[in-house]
Parts: sequence; C-alpha cells; structure tokens
Amino acid sequence: MDLGLSGTAAIVGGASSGIGLGIARALAAEGCAVTAVARGRERLERAASEIGAETIAAAGDVRDTDFQRRVGEDTVAARGRLDILVNNAGGPPPGTFDETPDEAWAAAFELSMNAGVRMTRLALPHLRASGRGRIVNITSSSVREPIPHLILSNAIRPGVAGWAKTLAQELGADGITVNTIAPGKIDTERVRGLWGHHPDPAAAERADIERVPAGRLGQPDEIGAAVAFLCSTRAAYISGTVLPVDGGLLRGLW
Repeated sequence: MDLGLSGTAAIVGGASSGIGLGIARALAAEGCAVTAVARGRERLERAASEIGAETIAAAGDVRDTDFQRRVGEDTVAARGRLDILVNNAGGPPPGTFDETPDEAWAAAFELSMNAGVRMTRLALPHLRASGRGRIVNITSSSVREPIPHLILSNAIRPGVAGWAKTLAQELGADGITVNTIAPGKIDTERVRGLWGHHPDPAAAERADIERVPAGRLGQPDEIGAAVAFLCSTRAAYISGTVLPVDGGLLRGLW
C-alpha cells in the first residue's frame, strides 16, 4: 500500500530510542524526511544514522521554547516544508498521590502536555501550508484506564486526548488531522523501568504480560506502523481518534 509519505517532512519527539525511534524508522521507510528530537545528543546521533542518511538530529529539551522554535525553523529551512508532527516525550515518574510532591505535578504537565501544545502552535502555520498536515500525540493506555501507581500519567494524559479531540474539530477545515495513540505494554526502557519499582520486578513483568490477550509485549515498530498509517494520505478521514495499540489490553468498549 502506498501511504503517500514520499517527499513529506516530519518532526518526531523522543526519537533516540523506544517508541519514538520506532515511529521515526517507520516514517523514514515510507520516504518521509525525519527530524529526530531527543535530549541526549550521542544517543540521538546514533539513532539518526539508523533512521536514515537524511535524518536531522536535533538534541535538546522539548520543554525549552527556544529549542522548539529552532527545531521547527531548521526543519523547514532544510526541507522546505513540514507535514507531520509527532508529539512524544518520556512519561512522568511513577508514584501514588501520597508519594508525589506538589512540584512533580507542574513538571509532569510541562513535559506531557504543555510541550506538545507549544510545539503544535509553532508547527501549525507550516502544517496548514502543507494542505495535508498530520498531528499525532503519543500518550498511554492510561487515557482510557488508570494504571496503578501512575497517578501523574492517569491525571495528565487524558487531558492530552481531550485537547487533541478539540483540536481535530478546530483544524479539520485546514486538512489537518489530529489523532492520539494510546500504547499498552510496549517493550521499552520505560516499561522495564516501571517493573523495577516493584518489590519483585520479574513477577511484575509476568503479571503485565499475562494481562495482555496477545500474550506478549508490543514492539516500538508496531507503534510506528500505526503512526505511519495515520500520517498517510489513506487516513485523511481519520481524525479526533484515540487508537489503542495494546494487544487487546484495554477491557472497555470505548
């Protein structure tokens, strides 16, 4: 299937590893020129060489507005366009309400919500000019079903889905789609790190995998495949959705 991504340009957050890297690989494989964004320069440059020779490696903190502006400007200067924005950043730290101090709430909001809002605002003029703009937000299955010991994610990630739903309504006339991916248990450092907070990490791993009807962890490239389709010309009529990619983990109907 031709996804119509050849000649397009994308900015992908968190692209040095895990889900972000899987997304960047999937887009690049379809002919999209990727700007890969992450904090650690050395790791990001290694990832960029894996993604493709034309990949731009932009190392910096997505909470920094000046950095975000440079990423957008450098991408458009190099590509002459911007068609796709994938808002993806590391998840907030685990913990219960009692374990989570006041300052952690503001920090989590800035990383998981506000950074994507600002990057979207900066990208919008170029996405409108594209005529086929795509915004995809990477969240978590917590947007549909709260996860124990992840109170920050449970509180803030659903807000991203609500913002994206509203944005899809506002931008539809511009030919821009806005969708949200809700990954389940994906084989990433984040998931394995969360197991490490349990008294018996191996038991936590087994319990998580047993809850997944598919009987395994998902792979970052499987998230990448879903994102590539949502960014394609074939998905022009899909907007405002929350798409779980979770092997059947979520039990709810919606």
